[in-house]
Amino acid sequence: MRGKGIVCMLIVWAVTLVFGFYQSGYAQEDVAKFPSRPVTHIVPVPPGGPTDLAVRLICKEVEKYLKQPVVVTNKPGAALTIGTAAILSSKPDGYTFGFSGGPPLFLTPLLEKVPYDPIKDARYIVQYGGFNFGVYVAANSPFKTFKDVIAYARQNPKKATYGTTGTNSMGHLTMEQIAKQEKVQLTHIPFKGTPEVQTALLGEHVLFGAGDFNYSMVEAKQIRLVMMLKDEKSAEYPDVPILKELGYNYPYPMIIGIICPRATPEPIVRKLDDAFEKASKEPAFISGMKELRLPVMYRSGRDLEEYVPRNYAYFQKILKEIGAIK
Repeated sequence: MRGKGIVCMLIVWAVTLVFGFYQSGYAQEDVAKFPSRPVTHIVPVPPGGPTDLAVRLICKEVEKYLKQPVVVTNKPGAALTIGTAAILSSKPDGYTFGFSGGPPLFLTPLLEKVPYDPIKDARYIVQYGGFNFGVYVAANSPFKTFKDVIAYARQNPKKATYGTTGTNSMGHLTMEQIAKQEKVQLTHIPFKGTPEVQTALLGEHVLFGAGDFNYSMVEAKQIRLVMMLKDEKSAEYPDVPILKELGYNYPYPMIIGIICPRATPEPIVRKLDDAFEKASKEPAFISGMKELRLPVMYRSGRDLEEYVPRNYAYFQKILKEIGAIK
């Protein structure tokens, strides 16, 4: 009986081993053929805006390298978290990936309950662009520089009013950090969106705005930029100082990149990274981004795997300090 038992165990072991080799071989073969059919790129914003247009620009070029169609699908809503959740809950086979940005990664998961964890559930593939955010005043404002703004705030406590797209937005948190460093008192006025901030500014209801802005208003000389809320120098606005040039060492991570589910096989992630990196160097993409006034910026998936958690931890610390979260 013992001999038969040993034989049965050996048979089971052999079958398991063969099956494992078969599964492994099949998976490797499947990865090697990727992609063998169209892939889906989810965009968590409505169609037609700068982010959506940037996605469509690069996906057109990515098709050349993946040799498959890239189907762009918009899933807007809930401050970009609906689309982000759809990306991260998809099958981890590389056939569904999508846009990753700032707030749905660094802020919203800290402030609200969302169906994903931006660190545990997301695999960061690549960054190929960024955004131009800044501090701006009306063209007829007496403030010529951001230092002028701070000087006014120092002489007039709480009278230096500024608008952003909401409480605990990146613009709000950054300005409050600056106020703390400069030992001045600013008065924050939240609005529903950038157009409302700019309207309030032109109507002299606030002294300056912080965050997104309409580049056409800059070019029409309706508003004037006094500081860029960026980690790197802006090619579009090279004469405007960035945060660190004015002595403010605070991150402002606004990225245009690609994420997929964490369990996506590494060889597939590398293929996607390679395709997007090459696409970001295509003249048609660079020209299109220039028209949108969006900077072309490449950051590899490996770099993002360090960059995202570091910035997530930074905003978590700031939100705890101001009592927004426990």
